[in-house]
Amino acid sequence: MGLSDVVNSTSVWDCPSEKKLCAGDSCLALLGLGQSGRMPWDFEEGEELSGGKAMTSFATDARAFLQFGKNSPLSTISDFTVGQAVFEVPWTAGFSASLPDRDGLGPFFHTNSCLGCHVGNGRAVEDDGDPLVFTLVRLGVGAKGNDPEPVYGTQFQPNAVAGVTPEGDVHLEYDSFSGTYRDGSEYSLRKPNLVFSGLGYGPLDTSHKTSVRLTQQVIGLGLLESVSEETILSRSDPMDLDGDGISGRPNYIWDLTGSGKSMGRFGWKANAPTLKRQNSAAFSGDIGIKSPMFAQETCTTSQTVCAGAVGGGNPEVSEEKISAITKYMQLVAVPVRRNANLPTILTGKKHFFLAGCNNCHVEKLVTSANAPIPQLSNQIIRPYTDLLLHDMGEDLSDGKADGEATEREWRTAPLWGIGLFGTVNGRARFLHDGRAKTLDEAILWHGGEAEKSKKYFLALNVSDRASMIRFLLSL
Repeated sequence: MGLSDVVNSTSVWDCPSEKKLCAGDSCLALLGLGQSGRMPWDFEEGEELSGGKAMTSFATDARAFLQFGKNSPLSTISDFTVGQAVFEVPWTAGFSASLPDRDGLGPFFHTNSCLGCHVGNGRAVEDDGDPLVFTLVRLGVGAKGNDPEPVYGTQFQPNAVAGVTPEGDVHLEYDSFSGTYRDGSEYSLRKPNLVFSGLGYGPLDTSHKTSVRLTQQVIGLGLLESVSEETILSRSDPMDLDGDGISGRPNYIWDLTGSGKSMGRFGWKANAPTLKRQNSAAFSGDIGIKSPMFAQETCTTSQTVCAGAVGGGNPEVSEEKISAITKYMQLVAVPVRRNANLPTILTGKKHFFLAGCNNCHVEKLVTSANAPIPQLSNQIIRPYTDLLLHDMGEDLSDGKADGEATEREWRTAPLWGIGLFGTVNGRARFLHDGRAKTLDEAILWHGGEAEKSKKYFLALNVSDRASMIRFLLSL
């Protein structure tokens, strides 16, 4: 690849090594390029194996997110199947003599199974204007919103079992506005506004804060859990000491005992340190199921009928089932890349790198040698995330902190599988609240540490923008 191919439609870009604008051979040298003749956006052998050699699947249809690694031993496949049953089978309300291992739904809940929100292990998405059932709304009060809302707690739950008044409905309404790319092409964006109605227990606190959280895909989570803390921290630069404008940092979450903090890595704001804790919290907040880790119902003192509702014992989901579903989620593989070495895809990858998107959406990580499951160890994976928090600007601020994550900070979302969202769920929504219907829109909402990358995208011509989107859709 010659210099003219590198420059193409964008001849000047930020040179991260020197924190200044540069162009031509001098910038390539500063970037450490041009000496071996290989560019970081060139195709690399094995690049299509996003989940590594052990945890990449080759299904790219509607079941693309429901696979285990091709090289999995029979014992692992058995664990996968057992955990998948816990993930998919519905729970029932109250106490059931006939289904004692599936009772205890509610009193408040979103849906009756994990699969209800993670359809096909992907993202259930409501139609515009419909009440939010699968999409979560976090609640809080206080200066940062970390304290529970007095009446409705930490999560708004729209459904309830018989005899208990539901908390109410909530939906999104949108304000639309337009803009223009540098080449004159127009675009349109929409900003969501949260609207509550039919509140069953009175008004929300006047100082309440909210955060809308779209369902996330369930793929490659065991691999992300197997990336060492040292690897993650090696990219952390909270004070931006290198001056590149990127100041990623980890979120630290209090242990449930309050005795210490652990590094978060799951969820939109990295508010869960382990899959076990994330799963236990989801059982509690999303299905209303008590676990050994979260042994109390989510009723507040204002919800007396809720507190008196018949449950399914304590715990309602056993430690054995929590372990099974956790192992299942650790074992869900990542779909293979499609057409990763096509010239148009590589052109898009080039612009992804030149825009600086890879500074946060890190292409390649290596899992640790001592992962809890052998096939998760020593895997070269391509999740396109650094698992760190980044300031994404005021336009993406949700006004509510989460642990040590500020209102404007979000964990870098893994991009693997992003091109199959529509295939798995029939349509795709992007960003934490689903405001973006296309990847173009998602990029244009980026601000803060990603402002320069957005401006790069805005400056591209139609063809180069399309190639960058095609690259993303290949992931």
